[in-house]
Amino acid sequence: MSAKKPDTIQKPVIPPRDTDFDGKQLDLFRSFLGNGNQGCDRLSNTFDLWDSVPRYAMSRQQMTKIRKEKGFLSLQKVAFQYRSRPLEARIQAARIIDEKTGTETDYYPSANEELVEDALRKIAAEQRNAFFNKESYRSGVVFTLHMLREELKKRGHTRSYQEIVLSLKILARSSIEIITTDGKDGEGFTINGYFSGLSAVSKNKIAEDPEAKWIVQFHPLVTQAIDALTYRQFNYAQMMSHRTQLARWIHKQLSLKFTFASLMTSFEMRYSTIKRDSALLEGYRQERQAIVKLDEAWDELKASGVLMSVSKSEIRGPRAKLEDVVYTIKASINFVTEMKAANKRHSDAVTVGNSAHVAKRR
Repeated sequence: MSAKKPDTIQKPVIPPRDTDFDGKQLDLFRSFLGNGNQGCDRLSNTFDLWDSVPRYAMSRQQMTKIRKEKGFLSLQKVAFQYRSRPLEARIQAARIIDEKTGTETDYYPSANEELVEDALRKIAAEQRNAFFNKESYRSGVVFTLHMLREELKKRGHTRSYQEIVLSLKILARSSIEIITTDGKDGEGFTINGYFSGLSAVSKNKIAEDPEAKWIVQFHPLVTQAIDALTYRQFNYAQMMSHRTQLARWIHKQLSLKFTFASLMTSFEMRYSTIKRDSALLEGYRQERQAIVKLDEAWDELKASGVLMSVSKSEIRGPRAKLEDVVYTIKASINFVTEMKAANKRHSDAVTVGNSAHVAKRR
């Protein structure tokens, strides 16, 4: 028997004004700095805090198993750290009604929904698709199902219109609470949907109309990043080409944290840290199985040209028990070039942003 859960009630999404598609924040958000190896078509933005939250960790297979045992998906709690500060994400599953059968099914956002969000963020970075309003403090993207489907297909992740609509509804109906757990500066939390709003207008059945106009309102942390310029450009096309979700997660984290990459520097990541902060290595019966999956992800990143080399060192405790694995990473020439371009783009954006702020105060 399923647990009774209140429906998610959202306010209607207010259509953006024409002026919401222009402005300094959006100009900076859409302006990428390419290099000789890549054009701006391959670039998108990754968001520091938002993309450090392990919010897509449950697979569809795991959900099916839980539903068979419980009949519903309960509140999911995931502990992680952001820049050494302990946090916890509490994820409320979306309850989706099948319009044909009337059945209700719970879904946590998973890898499918992550791909949809990443594709929408790329579409938002294209001219005149993103909107931002400082007064109401909201941001988002206007698109059609055809645009979204073509973007996913272009990046090797073809989905049907029905699958895309399901993912959009899951993202709009799932809520996520992010809680500080270290007690510093008191306690704090934020609760929002993965998408703060979702709406569509069509003369036909929306789910079957590829040209229906959809509006997605991004999570407030994305809006905050657009406003405060705390996002970074990265090789989105390469990230989307990775076969596994774990490789895509590592690629984003390297783009956010290995900002000092050079041919002379290295970067360390521990198995225990990746397991905790990605939540993608849970559920294995033996630790060794999870480490094998992580090793495969590193191999994938080397094969795709993100990394030049990865070496591993095992940390063992009493009786030679494996306690952790330290991975020492060296970036590829292409990744080093991409990080230098991202650093310059970010520095230029901050300079422009600060100049605009000073001018406004005057």
